Amino acid sequence: MMSELYNVLFLCTGNSARSIMAESILNRIGKPKFRGYSAGSHPKGQVNPYALDLLRKLNYPTGELRSKDWNEFSGDNAPKLDFVFTLCDSAAGEMCPAWPGQPMTAHWGFEDPAAAEGSDAIIAQKFAEVYGQIERRLQIFTSLPISSLDKLTLQKRLDDIGRDMSEAG
Repeated sequence: MMSELYNVLFLCTGNSARSIMAESILNRIGKPKFRGYSAGSHPKGQVNPYALDLLRKLNYPTGELRSKDWNEFSGDNAPKLDFVFTLCDSAAGEMCPAWPGQPMTAHWGFEDPAAAEGSDAIIAQKFAEVYGQIERRLQIFTSLPISSLDKLTLQKRLDDIGRDMSEAG
């Protein structure tokens, strides 16, 4: 069905927290089978400092992380995408560009940790919670036998990952 390296794009409106964390997680746990990217429909222009702090504490490389517009992934020079996942409800409801490669898509909604209020400790805890949720979904995703599933079954599995995990809390 697809190549040996699966390119995955994670979308959020601002591309400053959830999608950045998903990109980082997939690039760690998905090697060498997956390559993660992230973008936003209205990028904030900078990565959320709480997301950067958490990723640094977990020993992720952060020097290349940046908030970018999703149009970077729709042009002729963009990587061929195999999967596109929206991580926020706002991005899921927007009209997306045409992605190269006709990727499979799914919505995996997560609470926005950047909207958390309170002390630095409370906000950092919310980022850690959402990070854990994203990591669990990506562990399930990366364990799927993608090459042996037909498109319909794979699409159901992708949808189930988003639905089951959100219902589980």
